[in-house]
Amino acid sequence: MSRRDVEFQADGTTLRGWLYEPDGGPRPYPLVVMAHGFSATKEMYLDDFAEVFAAGGLGVLVYDNRNLGESDGEPRGEIDPWRQIEDYRSAVTFASGLGDVDADRIGIWGSSYSGAHVLVVAATDRRVRAVSSQVPLISGNENARRLVRADHIAGLRAAFDADRVARYQGAAPATIPVTWVDDPGEPCALPTADTHDFFLGPIRERAKTWENEVTLRSVEMFTNYEPGAYLPLISPTPLLLTVAAGDHLTPADLALAGYQQAREPKQLTILPGGHFEAYTGDNFAVSSAAQLDFFRTHLG
Repeated sequence: MSRRDVEFQADGTTLRGWLYEPDGGPRPYPLVVMAHGFSATKEMYLDDFAEVFAAGGLGVLVYDNRNLGESDGEPRGEIDPWRQIEDYRSAVTFASGLGDVDADRIGIWGSSYSGAHVLVVAATDRRVRAVSSQVPLISGNENARRLVRADHIAGLRAAFDADRVARYQGAAPATIPVTWVDDPGEPCALPTADTHDFFLGPIRERAKTWENEVTLRSVEMFTNYEPGAYLPLISPTPLLLTVAAGDHLTPADLALAGYQQAREPKQLTILPGGHFEAYTGDNFAVSSAAQLDFFRTHLG
């Protein structure tokens, strides 16, 4: 396989990433579009998945979401799910125009927050021929109520409102850490111990462009985002849903209930362990192999 740097336009914003091309085999080849989850950058194990897919004969387009990593966009750290959804569609358009890519055999892959986005994209863009969603967010409202203590919700909503007023008056958007640094009680967007261990652990050596900061309104948009509503609309596009049984960041029970709402053709993979374990070790070996088989089956 080979990998090269690429960039493409998404509504006037330049997004940057990698294009993996399979060695040998027939041309044009099928391709999978990939982006990462909430605040994460492509170096956070997306290259590992892409290498498995490319070795299996698929092209892969991996890119950083707008306002993050090596991609352009302002304000930095702004995570707007609907803009990211449209960026997936721009990535599909870009990939469709590449000379060695079969535009009729494009799939999409997402994980965590982007695992939610690909559900929406697959339901609304029929150019997508297969969709793999790993440990996805299903309901922003329900998920937020699992992550935020009940007695803190009113204060969080007050902060959202105050930020809205300040921005209306010309102030820069307020920001919040993605994860706590020293004290688990610090206000942050994703207040779980495994989030802290993932983002501030060894992956930092690979992900040099990641920043532990997002805009506060990114969190507000998270709480209002309901991608699970699109699950019944994905069919007849094939769906693979990968769930981590011990996931408490995007809780497994919400994902499994969402899977029941999807129509055929659909396929479920259940991994042991928590949310971030889907990216490494034995779980990575199982999930990447299942996803490769799924894409090869449905993209040809």
